[in-house]
Amino acid sequence: MLNALTFDLEFWWCSEFLKHVEPEKEKDYIEETARPILEILEKYGIEATFFVLGKVAERYPRLVKSIQEAGHEIASHGYSHKLIWQLGRKGFEDDVKKSVDILKSITGKMPGGFRASNFSLNRETSWALDILERLGFEYDSSIFPANRKLIGLYGEPNAPLQPYRPSKSDITKPAKDGIMEFPLTACRILGVNVPVAGGFYLRFWPLWFLKMAIRNVNKQGRPAIIYVHPWEAYPKIPRRELSFSSRFKRRYGMSSALGKLEYLLKKFDFCPIRDLYF
Repeated sequence: MLNALTFDLEFWWCSEFLKHVEPEKEKDYIEETARPILEILEKYGIEATFFVLGKVAERYPRLVKSIQEAGHEIASHGYSHKLIWQLGRKGFEDDVKKSVDILKSITGKMPGGFRASNFSLNRETSWALDILERLGFEYDSSIFPANRKLIGLYGEPNAPLQPYRPSKSDITKPAKDGIMEFPLTACRILGVNVPVAGGFYLRFWPLWFLKMAIRNVNKQGRPAIIYVHPWEAYPKIPRRELSFSSRFKRRYGMSSALGKLEYLLKKFDFCPIRDLYF
């Protein structure tokens, strides 16, 4: 069964843990972190979806174009990496439109997909779906069907686990039409949705658990939607003073992330989101 492999191409400081970082004084490591990912995808002949931050595309248009030319899907990650509720309706629309204009100028086409920063689409920000549809997106991949209290900043525990079209009045309910949603992958274990989609969870869970979880998801007839931030697989990313909890979530398993990803690429079939249903 085909599963979707996605990468959020953003700066290493795009994190709620690193609000104190001054980006203009930092090296961004975009090319250094993207290169190993692109090499491993080429090695296995796998195409993926890259949700590219507008600010990154603005600074690295040639990199974005080269990713497209390698056969990968270029999608939008917004422009600024601000959360939906931080931006508000007009701010969100302006932010996303700016990212679209930049990506179109580089790739020559409208990005089909969108992913909100920190998966900040939930019932309180469901109005964002109308804006995404109006801007011409075919799908979204911003809903994390897990408990916000369990995983932190994001989460919508009652959302469907499988791809669906969210109702505008209640995004936890499927609708007959509208934009398609590809929620990040979670497994139902002992009555709780356990995240296994990637990111920290790729770094945290042992390979046997990741393999078992993806197999179970596929047996249920749904694709796994996996995500990785390229900086997560690059241990040379600068260290910063953080609490133990924040440091653990940010850096745990960095040295093994690329190896785990390669293992999964050998065991499962992956493609860009665009190839799942479109």
